[in-house]
Amino acid sequence: MSEDFVPEVTAAPDVEETTKALDEETAASAAETVDLNALSLSELSEMFDRLSQSEDRMKRYKEAEAIKSAFYKKLSKEKAEAGLGAAVDEPSSREDVVDEVVVPADGNLVADNPFEAMEAAFKGVYANYKKERAEYNRQQDALREENLVLKQAVIDDLKALVEKQEDVNSTFPAFRELQNRWKSIGPVPASKFRDLNDNYQYNVEKFYDMVKINRDLRDLDFKKNLEAKQKFCEFAEKLSENDNVVEAFRELQKLHEQWKEFGPVAKEFRDSIWERFKAATSVINKKYQAYFEDQKEKQQENLEEKTKLCEMTEAIASKEVKSSNEWNTLSAEIEEIQKKWRTIGFATRKENQKIYDRFRAACDKFFERKREYYAQFKDTMNENMEKKLSLIEQAEALKDSKEWKKTTEALIALQKQWKEIGAVPRKKSEQLWKRFRAACDSFFNERDAQAKPENDYYGNLKAKKALIEEIKAYELSEDAAANLAAAKEFAAKWQGIGFVPFKEKENIQSAYNEAFKSKFPDFNARPQRGGGRTSGGQKKTLSEKDRLVQQYGKLQQDIVTYENNIGFFSASKNSEPFIRQMQERIDAAKQELKALEAKIRTIEEAEEE
Repeated sequence: MSEDFVPEVTAAPDVEETTKALDEETAASAAETVDLNALSLSELSEMFDRLSQSEDRMKRYKEAEAIKSAFYKKLSKEKAEAGLGAAVDEPSSREDVVDEVVVPADGNLVADNPFEAMEAAFKGVYANYKKERAEYNRQQDALREENLVLKQAVIDDLKALVEKQEDVNSTFPAFRELQNRWKSIGPVPASKFRDLNDNYQYNVEKFYDMVKINRDLRDLDFKKNLEAKQKFCEFAEKLSENDNVVEAFRELQKLHEQWKEFGPVAKEFRDSIWERFKAATSVINKKYQAYFEDQKEKQQENLEEKTKLCEMTEAIASKEVKSSNEWNTLSAEIEEIQKKWRTIGFATRKENQKIYDRFRAACDKFFERKREYYAQFKDTMNENMEKKLSLIEQAEALKDSKEWKKTTEALIALQKQWKEIGAVPRKKSEQLWKRFRAACDSFFNERDAQAKPENDYYGNLKAKKALIEEIKAYELSEDAAANLAAAKEFAAKWQGIGFVPFKEKENIQSAYNEAFKSKFPDFNARPQRGGGRTSGGQKKTLSEKDRLVQQYGKLQQDIVTYENNIGFFSASKNSEPFIRQMQERIDAAKQELKALEAKIRTIEEAEEE
């Protein structure tokens, strides 16, 4: 070799191995962009179909295998849950094996279960993809073998050129032509790359040493190579400032490949230009390594955060729940946890699937227990429906009775029983109520029509309306005793007026209660519920405190009933108006509870004094 020529030594990573690693990293990154385990069978199938039609589908093999694995895992699980057989075997992932779709003799892919068609369709698309990729790989392998032959021919021609040792004016253009041919040829088999490249570089160096090249032409060549490599250094240094370290690393591999394509520089610049390029390379490599170390730390933090959410969900799933309102509250908590879960990134690759399976199991446990609860609740409603049907039959048996007083009392008793029975299935509720109400209305309308002069229902209605107006017009005195006497007198008059038409009973009673309460809020003229009597045979009256306590207890029961109704109908379609109405009643009842509690406390404090 000539003394002024030193072979160039590079420390760039092997390009074939780097490219392969980057391809795998890209595929893994793409597969992790979407949580495949959260997708349905149809979504996975559509996702694979889109991939199989994309222009870069041959480079997304890892992503295709990830989708296939997720599809068969979910298919196996859903088949097992549906009781349709054992786990499903995935098609082989070997690229030299092409799966075939077995079609029954009658041409119908839908067998005894609903998953056959979906599985067959997916297999068909996957088989086509495997065939296409197998053909693609064969073509690439063949092309690399052809390139190997072409590059070997360049080396042979280069050897022949070196051996000629002709005049530089004829050999140097031929040498440049061989260099251009070498650069234009594509990749060769990875196993042959290093030896082939070393052989080429050796003969290039030998050409410069052995051929009596014109010094001016050689210096010009050195200068061009130096200028090119200086630009590579500048580009590498600029890449080191790129915040996207993955992209910078990719571009760096391309620079290293291009660097090798250029010949040597003048001896005095060889060490310095290489050290400059190597320094920029080192910066990018360190940032690339630090990036992935940081990713590992973040993934570990994500794992710890997801572990906490699993523990919270498992605790909720194990709670003892006794009411539908509590189920709804806990369901909302689970949904909030699930929302937070979706905001957290991936855990470590080793633990990501495990922690997801743990979280999914806890959620499934909770909602399975909720389904069991409402299944039992449904049984209770069916029992209530049977009870109400019995009351309807009794009412219908009495609707044509002419024993006005006796039947009136019987129907009122049935109505009280009706109110005490809990909820029934929503689809039957209105139908049952209309039927029961029709039987009652039929009797009371006939009773009112046949009323005797001494029992003038409409006259009584008119009298009660007049009394209500009288109560409203009453002006309270500063004398509490006078007000109490007036209240008792009004109550007595009301009790003395007979029945009103049945359909007006609730409205007139509500109007009276409202008017009376607005004038005499502290007066209680109702008898004690339960039948207590004085020694003189008359019914005892409740104290104000007892009345408030009874009212407080009734409101609590009403709230429980409303909450149970919401729990049952929350999963039903078109139930939002009903649920909103129930919630408004709950809110109003809770406000009333607070007011009653304050009144009871005031009475108790007065009693203590």
